[in-house]
Amino acid sequence: MKFSVNQKDLQNSLNYCQGVIEKRSTLPILSNVLLEAKNDNLKITATDLDLIFIQNISNIKISEEGETTTSCSIMYDIVRKFNNEKKIEFNLVNENKINVESDKSSFNLNCLKASEFPLTESNFSENEFKLNSKQLLKLLNKCKFSISNDETRHYLSGIFLHLTDNENKKYLTAVATDSHRMAVSKILLADEINFEPIILPKKTIFQLCSLLDDYNGDVIISNLKSKIKFEFNNIILISKLIDGKFPNYFQVIPKDNQKKLEIDLKPFLTSVDRVASVSLDKKDGLRMSLANDNLDLSVNSSNSGDGNESLPVKFAHELEISFNPRYLIDVASILDGNKIEIYLKESGSPALIKDPSDFDSIYVIMPMKG
Repeated sequence: MKFSVNQKDLQNSLNYCQGVIEKRSTLPILSNVLLEAKNDNLKITATDLDLIFIQNISNIKISEEGETTTSCSIMYDIVRKFNNEKKIEFNLVNENKINVESDKSSFNLNCLKASEFPLTESNFSENEFKLNSKQLLKLLNKCKFSISNDETRHYLSGIFLHLTDNENKKYLTAVATDSHRMAVSKILLADEINFEPIILPKKTIFQLCSLLDDYNGDVIISNLKSKIKFEFNNIILISKLIDGKFPNYFQVIPKDNQKKLEIDLKPFLTSVDRVASVSLDKKDGLRMSLANDNLDLSVNSSNSGDGNESLPVKFAHELEISFNPRYLIDVASILDGNKIEIYLKESGSPALIKDPSDFDSIYVIMPMKG
């Protein structure tokens, strides 16, 4: 195998591979990337057995076709330190060594045979549909901060994707919750699609978001019973799905929160962030005292002190309620407009948060006691 490739193209691809490969893998081959050079194309594959990342780099110069695997982290470390204007020459010296050259640098890296690389690319031709990349990215970004880190409830450690109906319109809806907060977002579907409800794992979501950040166009999605495939921009991402039943989230959405609190988003976000600075302990809630279109924010920490701040708001009631300030900051940080609307009932009831500039997303936060 002998080929040359642009430094920048290879560095970008290996950067994504780094996100897929487990740092402490028990199988040495899983620390490697599979390199396949044929038909003027370099195909790069990385996997942790649950997630497969494949990228095709086209228009490369191949003198001799072939395939091998070598350490992703070492190759990435070398490649990113090369001059990005230069070509990198690869030459498979024998089945255990590959030579990597650029400019006046030369490295010989250890290889493992390509036949040892675990590949499970299934046939996904059924149930295919397309989504705009920016719509899909928005859907994932609006929910991913609410994903649970509790490994005992694995069914909450991802985003629940499913079809919903509303006024004869079909939506692809995403939900994530960690039992203390929940995010729900949906996108309107132009065409009817065949899509079974799935729970997409956290690692897949974060990899997909970083890939979609750099791409504008259609994403082809297809899912089999236990796997899903995303295809776009010479990239394929195949992921196992979380096996489990997502809870009935409809029951958690407050139905009769009539007390509407309207606040300018930026001042609210910065005030909450400032006042919360005094607390080092997550158990210290942020107290919100509301009366006469005024909001008093306060944190009182026995370990570190106290802080408070006032904001003008629109609120025609009196109410005191406490929240984990991190949850408020997380929600406020992803809203699109200039306002935030918080619908309240009483101090022990969950709050419903809406973004007046995005009718397709809602958030629910449980209050803290005391």
